[in-house]
Amino acid sequence: MARKGTMLKREIKSKFLQETKEVKIYLPEAFSPLNKYQICIMQDGDDFFQMGKVATFSDQLHDDYEIENTVFVGIHYKNRYDRRIKYHPHGEQHEAYTSFIVREVLPMLDDIIPSVQLGQGRALMGDSLAGTFALVTALKYPNTFGKVIMHSPYVDDALLDIVQGVEVPLSSLDIYHTIGLKEDAAVLSDGKAEDLLTPNRKLKQLLQEKGANLTYYEIEGGNHTWKYWQEDMPRALMTMFS
Repeated sequence: MARKGTMLKREIKSKFLQETKEVKIYLPEAFSPLNKYQICIMQDGDDFFQMGKVATFSDQLHDDYEIENTVFVGIHYKNRYDRRIKYHPHGEQHEAYTSFIVREVLPMLDDIIPSVQLGQGRALMGDSLAGTFALVTALKYPNTFGKVIMHSPYVDDALLDIVQGVEVPLSSLDIYHTIGLKEDAAVLSDGKAEDLLTPNRKLKQLLQEKGANLTYYEIEGGNHTWKYWQEDMPRALMTMFS
């Protein structure tokens, strides 16, 4: 099925990363500079567009008036190592990558997309470690990003310590959080199995204690694969962008 929207591709020569990154911007079919748009920035961008079918769901949900005007933006990684050093809060390029998103990607998007330019009009979305990055960045920049969608985020002590250390209520942050019931033995990108279900439950409890507006689902049969994240995508998008 042909896409109804328009995919723009832009390159940013990042002074923070000292590399050139491609940014893919999916505009809905009825995009007009006269309207205001929500912006959803996705790490693992190619995966979200290809395996998550975000562009297809965007077409359908806009057509059916199930979501308000939303532009989906994807940024991808080079390889598994590059992904970890940028997304993990202790990764050696994490701070530089965060600065790239906030100080280079956002200004470029603001030049293209008429948006509210407030936190509630901007979302970060990610799966697994990309979901971890989404949450950490929103916690660091709560006035910039007011929404987080994370499918099966990678939760370790580093992330739990960051959330625990937040000193202000998270009442302005809307979070959509899923984890699969089979992810007590999730096979990660390095081929090793790890219990993600237990720490995700700890994260859920901690976010609730901190006052976040949390929508949380444990997915029957979910086992840390795109099959389940794709199936859940319409619900995630309607929850956060309706």
